[in-house]
Amino acid sequence: MRAIWKGAVTFGLVNVPVKLYSGTEDHDVPLHQVHDKDGGRIRYRRVCEIDGEEVSYQSIDRAYDDGERTVVLSKEDLASLPAEANREIEVVEFVPTDQIDPIMFDRTYYLEPDSKSPKAYVLLRRTLEETDRTAVVKFALRQRTRLAALRVRDEVLVLQTLLWADEVREADFPSLDGSVTVSDRELAMSAQLVESYEADFTPDEYADEYQVQLRQLIEAKIEQGDALDTAETFGEQPEKGDAEVIDLMEALRRSVKGSKSSGATSSTDDSGAKGTGEKPRTSKAPAKKTPAKKAPAKKAAAKKPAAAKAPAKKPAAKKPAARKKAG
Repeated sequence: MRAIWKGAVTFGLVNVPVKLYSGTEDHDVPLHQVHDKDGGRIRYRRVCEIDGEEVSYQSIDRAYDDGERTVVLSKEDLASLPAEANREIEVVEFVPTDQIDPIMFDRTYYLEPDSKSPKAYVLLRRTLEETDRTAVVKFALRQRTRLAALRVRDEVLVLQTLLWADEVREADFPSLDGSVTVSDRELAMSAQLVESYEADFTPDEYADEYQVQLRQLIEAKIEQGDALDTAETFGEQPEKGDAEVIDLMEALRRSVKGSKSSGATSSTDDSGAKGTGEKPRTSKAPAKKTPAKKAPAKKAAAKKPAAAKAPAKKPAAKKPAARKKAG
């Protein structure tokens, strides 16, 4: 990992030099835009509206426009602001961890000690652990003053930036204003359903199914040419109709019954999942194997109509002939 910021955590007279690293990364398959007719890459250019010239990123400044006047702010102007020049992560207060609403969490960063002796770093870490507190801090990063929570994760100090109070919207829904009566039986049945799903959270057991399937689609297209579409790769998907309205008590009863019959670790039946809106636990990432690869490997030119694609259910025995025809 590469450090993106250097500074020091300060509280009282204690100064802890640290390096800041991004704690998360994007796992999405990188895609870009192309022209549907010929596959040509679509690119965006920064063009000046006055002279029509393309402008490099290094020659671009920021500006504020109030409708009548434009104030240009150069990189030097922004760097001269006191908050931007400050390299301190200032501890404002230590608060009980449960007082910070998770809705306020934004980005996560790791802090590494940036000194010959990590004693001050370990002191701060041990203090947070033994007092069961989270440090609320303020610092400047990328031309913004940030509010953040400083806590411990796996023996490492973690900095999680927080949204400002005015950035969190208030949830005001008129549909929840009326009184709703929930019976004791419904609560008991719902609690029983929750109990049947109880488990310890293991993040590694879950996978981004869309990204897995997207990679499978790309691999299938590379192997078999551009004669495949999503339906041929993954098979026909049933159309989704209107959601069936089921009595809440009946839905809970069927969900509990389904979870008992299949065991606490197995997924519920379709009726139970549909009735309650609960989703079975996502399984681990499937092997990158798709039935669509058994389809005839018929290659097609980029401009060839979709009607010329090979049928998805064509017998595998005629596969060699399809290759010969494509060649």
